[in-house]
Amino acid sequence: MRAAIALCCMVLALVACEREARRFTTAANNETPAPDAARLSINQPAAAQTGPVKTAATTASPYEENAYAVNQGKRLYRWYNCNGCHSNGGGGMGPPLMDDKWRYGSSPADIFATIMQGRPNGMPSFGGHIPEDQAWQIVAYVRSMSGQLRKDVAPSRSDTMYAGEPENARRTEKPRAEAVPVPQPAGPRP
Repeated sequence: MRAAIALCCMVLALVACEREARRFTTAANNETPAPDAARLSINQPAAAQTGPVKTAATTASPYEENAYAVNQGKRLYRWYNCNGCHSNGGGGMGPPLMDDKWRYGSSPADIFATIMQGRPNGMPSFGGHIPEDQAWQIVAYVRSMSGQLRKDVAPSRSDTMYAGEPENARRTEKPRAEAVPVPQPAGPRP
């Protein structure tokens, strides 16, 4: 009798525990099969490459519901030195990523395009330098910075010293478009 009860309890415990499926080796598979977008920046993180880069096949991010992938995006954000310009998301040389002003759009496809194609006068083009699945993980993390992901998916405070709130404690910012400044032609002024 005790053995049957113990067996039932173990079966219930195994069935009741639902764990998030983690994709460790599955690629994101949300990019176009062939490069079809021009680089918008001559800056690149390594030896310069020429030619077009891949774009997002759909506007949805394959990793926004996966806490492990978002945390990987946080790690990659530091590894690729995004902190150097965006200063932990609060802005520096690059625009802040924690507020409601998004110069080039806040959808996952817009952020993916920014990472892969770069942006004039600053953001390097990472297309061809990093795998697309890593770019999608960074996209998911960047969206978590402004509270655009569910609280149970966004990463918590990192182990390093950082005075800001962890991503899963930030209030949600409604992204809005910001006017992009038009570059003025260089030349003699009257």
